[in-house]
Amino acid sequence: MSAPPFRPALSRRDFLRYSGAAGAAAAIAASLSACSGGPASTGSVGAGSDKDLVTAVIGYGNDQSWDPTQTASAFTMAGISHIYEGLLDTDPITREPYPALATALPADPAATSWKFTLREGAKWHDGRPVTADDVVFTFQRILDPAANVLVGNFFKAWLQEVKKIDDRNVELVFKFPFPDAAPRLTIAKIMPKHVFGAPGAWDAAKGGKTCGSGPYKQTAHNPKSNTTFEAFADYNGPRPATVKKMNWLSIVDAAARVAKISGAAAEAQIADNVPYANIDQLAASGLTVEGGKGMNHMFLMFNTGAKPFDDVRVRQALHYAIDKQKMIQVALKGHGTASSSFLNEGHPDHAKAATVYDYDPDKAKALLKEAGAENLTVNLMAVNLSWIVDCLPTIAASWEAIGVKTTLEPQDTAALFAKMDQFQDYQVVAAASNPNQFGMDADLIMHYNYVRGGLWMKYSHWESSKAAKDLFEMMDKATEEPGRTEKAELIHKYIDVIAEQAVLYPVVHTELMTAWDPRKLSGIRPQPYPGINLLQAKRT
Repeated sequence: MSAPPFRPALSRRDFLRYSGAAGAAAAIAASLSACSGGPASTGSVGAGSDKDLVTAVIGYGNDQSWDPTQTASAFTMAGISHIYEGLLDTDPITREPYPALATALPADPAATSWKFTLREGAKWHDGRPVTADDVVFTFQRILDPAANVLVGNFFKAWLQEVKKIDDRNVELVFKFPFPDAAPRLTIAKIMPKHVFGAPGAWDAAKGGKTCGSGPYKQTAHNPKSNTTFEAFADYNGPRPATVKKMNWLSIVDAAARVAKISGAAAEAQIADNVPYANIDQLAASGLTVEGGKGMNHMFLMFNTGAKPFDDVRVRQALHYAIDKQKMIQVALKGHGTASSSFLNEGHPDHAKAATVYDYDPDKAKALLKEAGAENLTVNLMAVNLSWIVDCLPTIAASWEAIGVKTTLEPQDTAALFAKMDQFQDYQVVAAASNPNQFGMDADLIMHYNYVRGGLWMKYSHWESSKAAKDLFEMMDKATEEPGRTEKAELIHKYIDVIAEQAVLYPVVHTELMTAWDPRKLSGIRPQPYPGINLLQAKRT
C-alpha cells in the first residue's frame, strides 16, 4: 500500500529469508550494476535553470520494493512505468491499451490464444536484446504458486501459460475467453532473464535494482531520499523520453513537499499528492493545480482474529459511527466523497451497495450493544500520509462520541506494514489504497484486496471463514463470465457481500491533486491515482 495500494516491502516468507540473504544480495549488487546506478548526491539540483532536467516531488516513500511483480508502492509503480514495458501498455489517463514490446494489439479479444511478435531491436538497459525467453521468464514468475507474487492475483484465474514460438514470438494460452486481458497485460512488466534469473536478484530488485527496456533507465536510487533517471538512448518504442534527466524526490511531509515547488527559487517543477489546504496558495503563485477523481480511498481493515472484531456488528458499528461529511469538509477540504460502494461513484461499474454506511451514531451504538461491546477500546494504527493523518481526528472524535475510547497511532507506511507482514497483533488499521494503479476493470480492483491466499486476507485473518470462502466462489464465477452485462451483475452481488462484511472497506474516496509550473513544464495530465507520468511531458 503506498498511498499506496501498497504491497509491503517484505512478505513474511521474504522477511525470514531476507534476514539471512542480505549479504548475498549485497554481493550480487555489483554484478548487476550495468542496469541501474548507485547512490548520488541529493543536494540542490538547480531545477530552475537546467532545461534538460525535470525535478519532481513525490508524496510517497521510494523505499518499497522495486520488483514490478511484487510492488504496489505509489512511488515505485510510477517509476517502473518509465523504466519497464509490458507486451502491451495502457495510456495513464485514458487507460486504453497500445502495443509496447509487442508490435500489435490482439486481433480477437475473445480468443483463448493470443500471439505476439516482439518489437524488432528492443534492448535492455544493459544493451542486450529483449527476447521471447524474457517474456516466458516473467510470466513463469507471475504464475508460479511458490513465488505467489502480488500481480499473480490478476492473471492466475484466466492465464494458463505463456509459450515461446521463436526468439521474437510468444503465445499466451487462456483457460477461458477473457476479453479484459489486453489492459491487464500492462501489469506484467517484462523483465530480463539474464539479470533477474541470477541467484539473489529478486532481493536486489526489492532494494531498488532495475533493468528495463523502457524510455528511461534508473541512474541512482537513495531510499527515503530520491531516485534519478536518464533517457535511454537505444529505446525504439512508441513513447520515447521527452527530457534527458529526471530527479524524483521522495517527500512524505506535506509542508516540505509544498516548499520544494513554491516560490521563485523552487527546485521542482511538479508535485503530486498536493495537500488540499495548499491548493489556493499554489494556484495564486502561478502553478497549475488539477485533480483526478478515482478509486483513491481511505479504508479501515479489521483484525477479525481478535475479539470483538470477529463480530460483523462491531465492524459495521465503527463504520456507521464516522461522520464522513465532517471528514470531507475539514480534512479533505471538499475533495472527497463518502463511499457508497467499494467502487468510487465515477467508476463505470459503480452501483450503490446494499449496505451503505451513512452517518448514524444511534445505529452504531445499538450494534455495539447487540454485540456486547459497549465498553470498547480501540487502538487505530494508520499510515502517516498527510491526508490520512488529517482524517484521523474525525474518526477518533466520532468513535469517542459513541463511547469507544480511541487512541491513534500513525506511523511510517513501511514500518506499519512490516508489522503486518510479521503478523504482529493489531486491532484496526487505517490506510490509503488505489487499485487503479493496476487497472480499471472491477474484477481486477476487487481481486487486489479480496483473493485466496492474498496478503490482505491474511492480515485481516478472514480468508478461512465461511463468508470468505463463499465470497471467493462468487468472485470466480464473475471472472469466468464473458458477457459484459452478466459479469457486472455478478460483481455487484459480491460487492454487496464485501460491504456487509466490512472487513476491509473504504470510508471515503478522494480526489488526488497534482501541481506543476506551466512556465517550465508542458504535457502534464493529472492522474486519478498516486504518482505521476512524464512520458509525454516536456521541459520548457
